[in-house]
Amino acid sequence: MKPTAVSVEGSPKPSGAYSQGIVANGFLFVAGVGPYDPTTRAIIGTTVEEQTVQTMENIRATLLAAGCDFSDIVNSTVYLAELNRDWAAFDATYRTFLKEPFPARAAVGTDLKNILVEIAVVAVLPG
Repeated sequence: MKPTAVSVEGSPKPSGAYSQGIVANGFLFVAGVGPYDPTTRAIIGTTVEEQTVQTMENIRATLLAAGCDFSDIVNSTVYLAELNRDWAAFDATYRTFLKEPFPARAAVGTDLKNILVEIAVVAVLPG
């Protein structure tokens, strides 16, 4: 079965050559998502907590479009502009969206384009 793109209005449209999500072999791969307003692409929030909430809401929209929710996430990759400064606040906010067992996760510090957080996830499709 060929991979299928997932596109949804509730998450910002890609600004480059990538899909919001791809369904392949029973998994949903959600592209790196930041704290952008889905309509205007304005950055939402000035703190890592506020930006994490918006980022997770954008991820939620793509998950729902593929019939998934946060409990289906098996892996996440997190990029933080200020890893040492923002790790604890990010983690506390991230936890409010997920339940144990938490997905496997990697977090790295990186240079992000005017945002504090970006998250990519992999989810198992239900059924």
